[in-house]
Amino acid sequence: MKIHHIAIICSNYEVSKKFYTEALGLNIIREVYREERQSYKLDLAIGDQYVIELFSFPDPPARPSRPEACGLRHLAFSVENVDEKRQELIKKGLNCEEIRTDEFTGKEFFFTQDPDQLPLEFYEM
Repeated sequence: MKIHHIAIICSNYEVSKKFYTEALGLNIIREVYREERQSYKLDLAIGDQYVIELFSFPDPPARPSRPEACGLRHLAFSVENVDEKRQELIKKGLNCEEIRTDEFTGKEFFFTQDPDQLPLEFYEM
């Protein structure tokens, strides 16, 4: 078994679309507007791997991010060079936390967040 995709509901479709495609560099596979639901569905990939479904709905309720709440905690991306990725995101205007080291694996990682404050982790391969 493996993960097929991750679904994310955003509060502002255009802002989140720009964030995931321009700031993170994910590729658009398909974009569909579903009139009956007043909802966009944007299928995104990293390289050629299908990864994220980005949805918009009218007036979705906010999900608490801090303090940490039950449920999905964050989305993590593996990257070859944590420092380079952090510098790239900072140059694109993102607020990135300091690089930390996982005490169990010795791998480096850092967090930032998407436009809806969903925590995003970038973890050393």
